[in-house]
Amino acid sequence: MQLQNKVAAITGAGSGIGRATALLMAENGAKVGAIDWKIEAAKQAVAEIRQRGGEALPVVADVSNPAQMEQAYQDIIGAFGRIDIVFANAGINGVWAPIEDLTLEEWNRVIDINLTGTFLTVKYAVPHLKKQGGSVIINSSINGTRNFSKSGATAYCCTKAAQVTFAKMTALELAKHHIRVNAVCPGAIITNIHNDTQYRNIEVIQEPAVYPKGDIPLTHGYAGSSNEVAQAVLFLASEAANFISGTELWIDGAQSLLKG
Repeated sequence: MQLQNKVAAITGAGSGIGRATALLMAENGAKVGAIDWKIEAAKQAVAEIRQRGGEALPVVADVSNPAQMEQAYQDIIGAFGRIDIVFANAGINGVWAPIEDLTLEEWNRVIDINLTGTFLTVKYAVPHLKKQGGSVIINSSINGTRNFSKSGATAYCCTKAAQVTFAKMTALELAKHHIRVNAVCPGAIITNIHNDTQYRNIEVIQEPAVYPKGDIPLTHGYAGSSNEVAQAVLFLASEAANFISGTELWIDGAQSLLKG
């Protein structure tokens, strides 16, 4: 029970990595504020946590909406009295297209959810975290940080690079308040994020590359699981990582070392 008596706020908690992390943190003693823009998804995650004997609260909020995020934390404080851990996980792939084909609206949507959403998630948590210290973990990616071969994913990759910088800047700023900030950078993970990805004309800009033995050396090409990322997030949230702040952790089976 590494997180006994802790309260964790998790965005995008209704699916994928967010859901796996919510379940794992609850199993390790944390009370979970499960934030998602789809309330039914949040409720389903909370129901599963409660079935396993944990405590959790479903919270509906769009991470790009300041008022909704501020209220989300008020709801969690009202239920559990404190916030110790924040996992800024919510994000989208958006549209992947040649730069001249990408519209300003498509660009802005990715920036608003992935980057502004991270800013708002952390901004409104900080006053609560300052009361006793805590841990912030930001879900970035290998794309935009160590891997630059995802043709057309310019907006997405820019947000992921910026998230790592944001983690480093805030880690230094908040260290005096005993708040740690780190980022995880997953590679290929089995989630449903690609279901909402729009691909447009990327075949004309793709650079050819072939990996006969698969592009994930550690697993011979097999993608990782959401739970494998959740385990890393749990570590960074726990006291075992008390001296770790301002760093990124790549979770990709050496994929980004091969592809670059």
